[in-house]
Amino acid sequence: MAPPARPKKRDDFYRDRRRRKVCAFCADKTALIDYKEVNRLRRYLSERAKIEPRRKTGTCAGHQRELSVALKRARHVALLPYAPQHLRP
Repeated sequence: MAPPARPKKRDDFYRDRRRRKVCAFCADKTALIDYKEVNRLRRYLSERAKIEPRRKTGTCAGHQRELSVALKRARHVALLPYAPQHLRP
């Protein structure tokens, strides 16, 4: 016989939930996301040089839109890569 399953407690519910990520741009109170800040923008690219989604980075919707525009501008000016072969280790 298997032991009876214990009832779920309120603490178990909160233990399973993850902490909500905070937008780094809102926390820094950044007024403008600049495409020339390559080191900061590189954190928002995956190892395959794709733009990371909001659910992974934790940025808010407005800053995610600004971030994608800045990343695309930096790619256009050749500050950031389009493809993973061009990434430097």
